Amino acid sequence: MWRHLTTLRARLSLLLLAAGVAGALIFAGVTQWPLPQFLAWLHTQLTVPVDVTAVPAKAPPLPHLDIYTALAIGLVLLLLAAIWLAGRAMAPVSRLLRALEGAVASYRDGDFSFSIAVDRRDELGRLIRMHNDLGHTLREQRQHLAQRELLLDTVVQNTPVALVLTDPVGRVAYANIASRHLFNEGRSLSGLEFAQLLLNAPKVLRQAVDSGEDTLLTVEMDGNEETFHLSQRAFRLQGRPHRLHSFRRMTRELSRQEVATWKRVIRVISHELNNSLAPIFSLAHSGAELARRGDIERLPHVFATIGERARHLHGFIAGYASFAKLPTPQPVAVAWPAFLESLSLHCQYRLATPLPERPTWFDAAQIEQVLINLIKNAHEADGAAGEVTLSILQNAHDLRIEVADRGPGMSDAVLSQALIPFYSTKRSGTGLGLALAREITEAHGGRIALANREAGGLRVTLLLPSTNRQERA
Repeated sequence: MWRHLTTLRARLSLLLLAAGVAGALIFAGVTQWPLPQFLAWLHTQLTVPVDVTAVPAKAPPLPHLDIYTALAIGLVLLLLAAIWLAGRAMAPVSRLLRALEGAVASYRDGDFSFSIAVDRRDELGRLIRMHNDLGHTLREQRQHLAQRELLLDTVVQNTPVALVLTDPVGRVAYANIASRHLFNEGRSLSGLEFAQLLLNAPKVLRQAVDSGEDTLLTVEMDGNEETFHLSQRAFRLQGRPHRLHSFRRMTRELSRQEVATWKRVIRVISHELNNSLAPIFSLAHSGAELARRGDIERLPHVFATIGERARHLHGFIAGYASFAKLPTPQPVAVAWPAFLESLSLHCQYRLATPLPERPTWFDAAQIEQVLINLIKNAHEADGAAGEVTLSILQNAHDLRIEVADRGPGMSDAVLSQALIPFYSTKRSGTGLGLALAREITEAHGGRIALANREAGGLRVTLLLPSTNRQERA
């Protein structure tokens, strides 16, 4: 390692030493030998006559170089030698810099195939080898990236979900095959205005896109009804805002879910009808037998039991009917004191938080029904002496209502299915209480969540918008 680190330093040190020796030799040559002797000979040749018959004259004195002249001549010669030595020393560095300049230009243009031939064993050779390794790594990464982009493009192009990416001015920047067939009969969408394409689409689809929200919509296409799930997301691409629209056909999936739901409904209704009709049939037969034998004392009890089972069956059917015919919420400004006073007439609870100071917006009758069901469920889970709390938290945009108990809570399997219609762990349950709460909450533009409490019990949370939709719009 030390040998590699000091190679160039040693060469530069030798060059500096050679430059010092050369300077000393030049100074000696200028002041001692051979420059003074050469100047003396030249002076003799220029001043002594050539006539051999003449009497020899006295030789002229040797010219003398003063110290400043000698230094000037030495510096000039030393400068020329230094330029030559510097050129020899910097030649490989200059060649390497030119090669690196060409490599950087190739990298800038996206060409990573550039490499530099190496025949050195010093630091420059090490740098060249590292550069070549970098180029090889970049080539491999570029290759892998190209393969991943090809794979991603193949997946996106062949997915049944129609994807349309629009730029800041609303033009289509990218569209896959499914979107071309959906909006332009299979032709390319690149560069077209998405708003213009939507003019030929069904009105329901245009309105859903204009809303800017995720939604589930049904449109009529080619004489058939198609259900789409529209998802819209805004993000920045290369520093510019873009918007991605995805249209997923849900018709087949919803049809399968609808069939599965109907099968479940039929099973639940059949089970409940059998549980009520079988005793009614048996009691009717027993009553007829008692009447035939003249034992009329027991008939009132038989008829009372038949009436009780009939009322239970009527309530069961009425519950299903109310779930299927849930009206659209009519939000109004609700004052909390009056609302909670009305709620306390139907169920018992303990208010765990201070009342919000300002009123909020929701359908009072529907939300009251949701809270009645939740509080009754909490009492059933916690027992007669259990503590059921109601918490109300409100900020500028959201309203949070929590109903909590100290019962056994729910297992993970039950939590995952508790909000599904017709799912119930109770023998006499219809599986519509929490499903109805979810339906009402989502109709208000909110959501419902269930979670077990750390110290035991269940917490049901309603998240509702705290302002009127028209005011927010």
